[in-house]
Amino acid sequence: MKRLLPLPLLLLTACSSVTKGPRFDARSDSPATVASPDFESATQKEPIQPQWLQKPTRAYTLGPGDKIELEILGETGTRTETFVTPDAKVYFDLLPGIDVAGKTTQQLQGELEGQLTKFYKQPQVAVTLREAVSQRVWVLGRLNAPGIYPMKQPLRVLDAISQAGGLFTSRLTGTTEELADLKHSFMIRKGRTLPVDFEKLIREGDMSQNIYLEPDDYLYLPSSLTNEVYVLGAVTEPRPIGFMNEMNLMSALGRGLGLRSDSDLRHVSIIRGSLTDPKIATVDALEIMNGKATNVRLEPGDIVYVPGAGSVSPGGIVREAVNTFTRLVAANEGSNAGAPGAAGVGVNINIGGSN
Repeated sequence: MKRLLPLPLLLLTACSSVTKGPRFDARSDSPATVASPDFESATQKEPIQPQWLQKPTRAYTLGPGDKIELEILGETGTRTETFVTPDAKVYFDLLPGIDVAGKTTQQLQGELEGQLTKFYKQPQVAVTLREAVSQRVWVLGRLNAPGIYPMKQPLRVLDAISQAGGLFTSRLTGTTEELADLKHSFMIRKGRTLPVDFEKLIREGDMSQNIYLEPDDYLYLPSSLTNEVYVLGAVTEPRPIGFMNEMNLMSALGRGLGLRSDSDLRHVSIIRGSLTDPKIATVDALEIMNGKATNVRLEPGDIVYVPGAGSVSPGGIVREAVNTFTRLVAANEGSNAGAPGAAGVGVNINIGGSN
């Protein structure tokens, strides 16, 4: 099922692989990780790229909404402040609109001087960037001031979190421990989830996770107080559902508002744990429906993923489940951000996880 969602996001692609590790038994009443040959640990293997930790050297490029000051030196009355228009043009003096999309202030200066030779002898133009708003990053979630912030200078992940007021602090305890779900926090760049481990970065101080941001990067730190289970994949309405006491797989699927005709109930997956170190349990839901297998207990934060026919690779299912989860959450939170102009950016996102 495809929906048009107002976000600066593209379809996500991320590398993952499956390795044998601690066993996750979703049927057990004991803690989630137990010895069982039927379940595997799936770990995202994509590393942090060294270039992500290097400070960007590229100059700021202009875009819609940026405020600039222009003046022809030596010509009285030419000093003016103007904005880059929504169609990325600048209007100055006797010139028609100059397209500035992707140009630096120095490049704009050269173009203005060249165009103004029609009216002035050897014009020298001063171009000053007064307010930068066209390059932005999305910093949403359990923060004191979540929002969409301009990139006026190079920013790293912690810089952006600080700019958004830092993690929301409980007035009762004065801590952030129980309020930010760092295991399910994520970062998206140009339609792909980057392997930033927010738990290592914030709780352990691992600066190898503190990468530099690029325009339109999307950071989301959810609340740990939100008890939801996500029913995704080949269901008619992929969405989060409120967690109830003693919630199980059958009740979750029953609240998923139906199954698609291509749903593969013999390989329903439950993804549990952090997004960078997920664990997967593959369950035959058809056997449970027929009374031939025990039901499966769920926990808050679980992702229940129903694959389409033919999608049985655990590694592929984990990748698609995590990507679908981040798409759905990012779409919902981004739509609610209410930033000026945010609704004008749309991409076609398949939140149903077609295979």
